[in-house]
Amino acid sequence: MAKFNKIQVLVKIEEAPMVPVFYHKDAQVAKNVLKACYDGGVRAFEFTNRGDFAHEIFAELVKFAATECPEMAVGVGSIVDPGTASLYMQLGACFVVGPLFNPEVAKVCNRRQIPYIPGCGSISEVGNAQEAGCEVCKIFPGDVLGPKFVKGLLAPMPWSKLMVTGGVEPTKENLESWFKAGVSCVGMGSKLFPKDKVESQDWAFITSKCKEALSYS
Repeated sequence: MAKFNKIQVLVKIEEAPMVPVFYHKDAQVAKNVLKACYDGGVRAFEFTNRGDFAHEIFAELVKFAATECPEMAVGVGSIVDPGTASLYMQLGACFVVGPLFNPEVAKVCNRRQIPYIPGCGSISEVGNAQEAGCEVCKIFPGDVLGPKFVKGLLAPMPWSKLMVTGGVEPTKENLESWFKAGVSCVGMGSKLFPKDKVESQDWAFITSKCKEALSYS
């Protein structure tokens, strides 16, 4: 069962509007990255369903966060079907993110009052997701659609809460371009976790990058 309810999770994302997106097959590495992000001010962390036995690593991560990062909402990403969403919710996922919008995923998430943040690449997809109860929609891939897409969408639909993912960088120029366009939050992956920094276990670098990114939001 999720540690935080839907409203609590959405407030966390609004107050610290940068959600790290991470996957690693080693549970200890994942725990260290989660703690580094937490120390950097992050309060919502997305672990992606991208490898064999990813759900087992996720289960360990949720248990770790409960004691070491008590205010962290741990969610799951790369979810495309309701069965997988249900599996992760049973393991304690506080929110569910996908690269696409699947109304069947929305149903199982709504049943458990878990935020579902689907990937949308058009105004119609955002509208359909909102009708299905999605408070936040993920604009993906962000580097393809760009800030102008966000600004254009918000003109006729100003109530929309948007999270952009894909090509987001922890730099002042990049982040300000997205927030000025009107996104509510950003999702950030590889730019926040350079492979060489993870391999060298430079967790302080990740903490610093999280603080930097949040300062530009």
